[in-house]
Amino acid sequence: MSIKEISEAIAKENVIFGLKETLKFLKKSKNKKARVFITNDAREETINKLEAHKLELSKIKGKEDTSKELGLNFECEVFLIK
Repeated sequence: MSIKEISEAIAKENVIFGLKETLKFLKKSKNKKARVFITNDAREETINKLEAHKLELSKIKGKEDTSKELGLNFECEVFLIK
């Protein structure tokens, strides 16, 4: 279900890709309803940085599989739906 949610958010241009952009958004935004998805092969360092923001993280498939399913031409381990 979460891949579908990310796909729909991409269509609505309502998704942020990557750790750096996600952290930047969280720092500027007061949006506590943002949903964060991480791939099941995300780096421990990435997980720790996100957990420091006390967010609920939802795990999805690995980077490669997720990129293929979403039709992305890059791999990403963090997705934030605004």
